[in-house]
Amino acid sequence: MDAQRAEIMRRTHDPGKLSVMEPAELHRRTVAEFAARVDAIGDGSRSWSAVTPCAEWDVRTLVNHLTAENRWTAPLLGGATVADIGDKFDGDLVGDDPVGAFAAASSEATEASARVDPEAIVHLSFGDFPAREYLYQLSADHLVHAWDLAAATGGDRNFDEELVAEIADWYAERESAYRDTGAVGPRVQGAGDDPQDRLLAAFGRDSGWRPVD
Repeated sequence: MDAQRAEIMRRTHDPGKLSVMEPAELHRRTVAEFAARVDAIGDGSRSWSAVTPCAEWDVRTLVNHLTAENRWTAPLLGGATVADIGDKFDGDLVGDDPVGAFAAASSEATEASARVDPEAIVHLSFGDFPAREYLYQLSADHLVHAWDLAAATGGDRNFDEELVAEIADWYAERESAYRDTGAVGPRVQGAGDDPQDRLLAAFGRDSGWRPVD
């Protein structure tokens, strides 16, 4: 986790402002949303080199990013420190089988989140925080990046309304910190009344984004 996330956590950590869904359940369901979009691509698809709404990331890079995030999850929830892990999960983690690599990493991560006490302390690079907050951040990352992946590959852009509401409620107290640290781009104006469109706009995404031919 980098300096941007460190600042976000310092400025916004308040357990009283979290939503009501169990964090492990939210994590499992948002990881599943991303996994479904990965599975829809297929190993041999040319979509792996397609551009995404994330500047300078193609589809393969995006999937590698979430694979790395999932590989970090289990050891951190198990009490490891960033120093313990070191550079173990740097670089290319998906190789010739990005679908399989993500599936294995996500299974490991969700099994770990199902076991952890939400109030257990996780040792992050910038301090110690409850697992609950860490899992909400991971969940937001998976859901928003699932939309990025779907938008880039022509996949299903629509998500479970309950998940959108949970992430939106949690993110409302954190949006300014995300933006001030440069973790997200400017809020997109004119998103309308749709809750998912409003959430995407808050994360700097235009729900009408299409790849340039």
